[in-house]
Amino acid sequence: MLIKRIAIDLGTTYTLVHLPKKGIVVNEPSVVAVSMTDKKILAVGNEAKDMLGRTPDSIMAIRPLKDGVIADYHTTEIMLRYFINKALGGIHLFRPEVMVAVPASITSTERRAVVDATLAAGARAAYLIKEPVAAAIGADIPVGSASGHMIIDVGGGTAEMAVISLGGVVTAISVRVGGNKIDLSIIEYVRRKYNLAIGERTAEEIKIGVGSALYLTDKLFMEIKGRDILTGLPKIITISSDDVTEAIQHELEAIVGAAKNILRETPPELAADIMSKGAVLSGGTALLRNLDQLISRTTDVPVIMAEDPWASVVKGTGMALENLDSYKRSIFATR
Repeated sequence: MLIKRIAIDLGTTYTLVHLPKKGIVVNEPSVVAVSMTDKKILAVGNEAKDMLGRTPDSIMAIRPLKDGVIADYHTTEIMLRYFINKALGGIHLFRPEVMVAVPASITSTERRAVVDATLAAGARAAYLIKEPVAAAIGADIPVGSASGHMIIDVGGGTAEMAVISLGGVVTAISVRVGGNKIDLSIIEYVRRKYNLAIGERTAEEIKIGVGSALYLTDKLFMEIKGRDILTGLPKIITISSDDVTEAIQHELEAIVGAAKNILRETPPELAADIMSKGAVLSGGTALLRNLDQLISRTTDVPVIMAEDPWASVVKGTGMALENLDSYKRSIFATR
């Protein structure tokens, strides 16, 4: 096939690119390094993330997406072009068809921004698919069946939840809470409790290293480095999993609250299906220890972790792009 097809999970934290028969070919941070003097793009992806918190005043490492949607159109276009070219490699004669996964709650203006940025980045045609549907497809949920299926997709910028039946979304809720806000809460907690200033990279390492949605019987500990706010000097402290659980209570409550709300809005017949089959948890932040147990305990619904939860959305987007007719009810913007 001469026309290439590319599936993109354009995430707040990471961007993943999937090619048919090749799988995921790009998995890099959604970060762009920009020179403030001439507005020139210096680096994208992994190279740009390495600059976070380490750049001089003349260079800024920025995330062009916020809460799952475009915050900086021009930078997003450049980032998309970089990832598309990296995925295709070398010289390509034909412009690709691109499908991008977007939050279910995205506005028409935000949808148009994603379509326009994708076309400007070199796509021949741009399609959008709702993230919860893409996650469900990628998690091997039979979305076309006449039965209720619940997907909970927690990413870097948003937590997307949907009940799907007959290939369409029956009800959906999106809260702009995810891995990034969890990181910010950890930064604030460490500053408040230990008088220690840390950056986003360290907060993410803490979340991965000792983070848990539930208090652990066998606590985990981790040494972290930062700057003492009182003296201004470097300092090392030990942080525990209990510290992280306490720090992120507000974000956890928002995720759990959204899960409860969507269950309240679900028709009784579909709710019965969900009770018997359980909800599926996906997204990069789904890897937070015990998040599945927390949601299950507070909603009384079994929660099953998707296989490779961080890749569910991009895998599902790729499958939908290969089978456009089968999933046409799930695709809500094309050009």
